[in-house]
Amino acid sequence: MAANQDKYFRKFQGADVISIRDFSEEEILFVLDYARRFEAASAPVLQGKILATLFYEPSTRTRLSFESAMIGLGGSVMGFTDAAVSSAAKGESVRDTAKMIEGYADVMVIRHPLEGSARAAAEGAEIPVINGGDGANQHPTQTFLDLYTILKNKQTLRGLHVGFLGDLKYGRTVHSLAEALSHFDCRMYFIAPEMLRMPAHILSELDQHGITYSETENLYEVSRELDILYVTRIQKERFPDPLDYEKVKNVYILNEKLLEHVKSDLKILHPLPRVNEIDPALDAYPQAEYFQQSKNGVTVRKALLSLVLGVQL
Repeated sequence: MAANQDKYFRKFQGADVISIRDFSEEEILFVLDYARRFEAASAPVLQGKILATLFYEPSTRTRLSFESAMIGLGGSVMGFTDAAVSSAAKGESVRDTAKMIEGYADVMVIRHPLEGSARAAAEGAEIPVINGGDGANQHPTQTFLDLYTILKNKQTLRGLHVGFLGDLKYGRTVHSLAEALSHFDCRMYFIAPEMLRMPAHILSELDQHGITYSETENLYEVSRELDILYVTRIQKERFPDPLDYEKVKNVYILNEKLLEHVKSDLKILHPLPRVNEIDPALDAYPQAEYFQQSKNGVTVRKALLSLVLGVQL
């Protein structure tokens, strides 16, 4: 076991975290197991290390949890939260920005509206690059914390019945999570309006893995089957046509009525922020796990920063 752990530590040192597709089942489980160390203990193991945060899109949880994780491990943070105050406003490419940042920091996390931007940054920089979300594509560190939350609640990732509700077309968190769960033989239920269905290429990948899934617009058709319900907001900023957004913006609004139609041990997850899709009245119930899910982001991101910087706790 120790030999395997050493192998994984060596693999992660200096590595980029761009897509959940880049990680095997064993590597995912290694990260989740390693993250447990950061719940009960912490130490200034990253003292003297610098994290650069390149956020070309708005963020609260991802940016602040990375900052909290880095500072909590003794490191420091620099960066920007608005592309307008960076050289991107002058036309500098993501690749060039990343190449420049490698002279200032030891690791960087980037969020950008264009798919593929995080990989472009990784190609330009020699320090580890972590994808904090690239358009509607991937959000791998969110996926690790989602898996961590599920594992803590269910003590397994295998064979679960997982529902995905809301914006499945543009929702990068659901794309990444569905791909990750395909390693664990989960039954998936995709619940969305026709115009926001899970993209065909994701369904094709699930078919290749032999995963059983179904699609519906009606949550209550499948609600009693679910162990996990992963809710997403309808993302206004992703719609090319504002009129299309108006048609679906409040299509799902979960309230206390939902609890009459689900298992007592159902857990409701949400990457946040929410708009209208979950009534705040649900927050008081044990099924609501989304705020703890958000807190888990610091734990998991501490683990990932430690791993890519090659400094073990």
